[in-house]
Amino acid sequence: MSLVDPAKIRNVAVVGHRGCGKTSLVEAILHTAGVKNRLGSVVDGTTAMDHDEDEIKRQMTISASLAHVDWDKRKFNLVDTPGEASFITEATVTLSVVEGALLVVNAVSKVEVQTERLWRRCEQLGVARLVAVNMLDRERADFDEVLVALGERFGATPVAVALPIGTDLSFSGLVDLLDMKAYTYSGTTGKGQETTIPDDMADAVESARLVLVERIAESDDGLIEKYLEGEELTHEELLAALKNSVAEGRLAPVLPLAATKNIGTDRLLEMIEFGLPSPARAGTRSVPLVDGSGEADIAAELDAPTAIVVFKTISDQFSGRINLAKIFSGRIAGDSQLLNARTGERERTGNILTMVGKESKGIDEAGAGDIVALAKLKDTATGDTLTDPARAVMFPPVEYPPPAISFAITAKVKGEEEKVSSSLKRLIEEDPAMQFRFDPQTHEMIMAGTSQVHVEVVLDKMKRRFGVEVDLHPPRVPYRETIRKASKAQGRHKKQTGGRGQFGDCWIEIEPLPGGEGFLFEDAIVGGSIPRGFIPAVEKGIVETMERGVIAGYPVVGVKVRLFDGSYHNVDSSEMAFKIAGSLAFHKAMEGAAPALLEPVMNVEVTAPEESMGDIMGDLSSRRGRPQGSESLGEMHVIRAQVPLAEMLVYAPQLRSMTGGRGSYTMEIDHYEEVPSHLTDKIVEEAKAAKEE
Repeated sequence: MSLVDPAKIRNVAVVGHRGCGKTSLVEAILHTAGVKNRLGSVVDGTTAMDHDEDEIKRQMTISASLAHVDWDKRKFNLVDTPGEASFITEATVTLSVVEGALLVVNAVSKVEVQTERLWRRCEQLGVARLVAVNMLDRERADFDEVLVALGERFGATPVAVALPIGTDLSFSGLVDLLDMKAYTYSGTTGKGQETTIPDDMADAVESARLVLVERIAESDDGLIEKYLEGEELTHEELLAALKNSVAEGRLAPVLPLAATKNIGTDRLLEMIEFGLPSPARAGTRSVPLVDGSGEADIAAELDAPTAIVVFKTISDQFSGRINLAKIFSGRIAGDSQLLNARTGERERTGNILTMVGKESKGIDEAGAGDIVALAKLKDTATGDTLTDPARAVMFPPVEYPPPAISFAITAKVKGEEEKVSSSLKRLIEEDPAMQFRFDPQTHEMIMAGTSQVHVEVVLDKMKRRFGVEVDLHPPRVPYRETIRKASKAQGRHKKQTGGRGQFGDCWIEIEPLPGGEGFLFEDAIVGGSIPRGFIPAVEKGIVETMERGVIAGYPVVGVKVRLFDGSYHNVDSSEMAFKIAGSLAFHKAMEGAAPALLEPVMNVEVTAPEESMGDIMGDLSSRRGRPQGSESLGEMHVIRAQVPLAEMLVYAPQLRSMTGGRGSYTMEIDHYEEVPSHLTDKIVEEAKAAKEE
């Protein structure tokens, strides 16, 4: 395959709320363009894009998937993305490497929460938008109501460029408002037959055409004056102005269709070709140089130095690691040598592939603006930049939202902990929104994700691919202990067993540190009551003892220790004896220093519909939450509160229930504070039980 002119490429992220029919629409596009002989179905698992076992079982897209389509001598790279909130990061990351988005809306459910979230993401990134109103063949589908909802949410940007012929089950075609032509469909070829505009639609078509012309004129400074003076705008002027306005985000054409019946797909493909910008039109972007000396302008030019960004990693048990990558500039062949800007190591591009779901085809070379798959890279992961060493640049790293839910995991088969760890690290390569770590305080393996569904999907993959199973538990809260007043104590260790004995004796004073954090050791020995060589041993014994406090065995923080006296024996004293003496002294001193249990308090930010605010505020209060303010974001509201971590371990399912799945939250630790006395006994009992286990 020869290199494709960047001006003839369209890179499109297919995005939308779960259940709007994105995968079915991509399936219809593949069939209409001749890539597939028949329409596959999400229901029976025969689509090209949802090929993973979990996707087929759950009947939803979980992972972004690439499809290459040739249409009218153009190359379309379509990326089908998840709409389920648990996996929406796949869509937001994909939007960072494309010039256009096809936003799919369910004609029955109208504008849903992820629709709005993804629209705003497109605005932030400057990604041009088309809107496909899908499922117009369903009962209660209403194109006009969808247009109203789009206008209420997104202002004057969405504008209909076609009207549906028929409603609900009688939906059979559409009227193109730009060319003023009607098309009807029979069978599932996806290619409409031109016909006359139905007489009963004449008024509606005229009215919608007038709105379209006005919106196009208003979006173009050169046309608005001509339009207001009553001059008729030519067809060519309207098309040129619409094309510019879509590319610059001022307008988003809206089209009606039904993917499962393949109605309107050819008109959609024409609008993608006409309306969405090519990489060549996207212009230049400034990217930092690796050496920190400045920035380089990157444009979709074949003869420029090469710069590639990996936006998705697929870890296949048979094919190995496959990286989906956008070539922002330059060109690559199978033997191209590039620099990984993150690792500083050279990578050979190796096998270059075009993809249609899991099916791949090798190509000899690829160039600027294209999206391809790269197989068998040594150490390249999602977010990495592969760059020409002569002009080494590094695109900003992908930012993933903090995880919303965490679980402690234990291997079902004892002794497989290392296998669990290595398997999860492999899976995180293709899903960086998942996190995995070992908590040194609680000695637990912790995995965290965007939701319980997210975690369950990853564990299903681990079982299927690597034969490893785990049990999930709520993670232990990393409590701490501290002191509230000063205290003195002696630590004396004396042991005589025949021969050389052991002797160490020290006096310490402990007091709370301002701020309640950290540890400070002061050597106040004078007169040699403890030789200088034994003082570090006293401190070491104290530090080790602080790992397990006297209340419930949690680490101790916020303490200043002053070593001020002691005694020693010329023969029997040793570092070990003074280490034990320091440990004994600290334990006694802490018991007399009014010890207290501390718990982590989180900054929590909840985003949810206005109608759920009362329930959420009441629920947070019941979790010992303290409101910190709120603000409105359109129809969504944001509540900020500080809530103890112990009350948030299983918050995600409750929030989903309260908001009908529309709510989301983030949290991060802010500080530690004392646990209320009425809860301390319960925590102590739980700690004792865990220790006995």
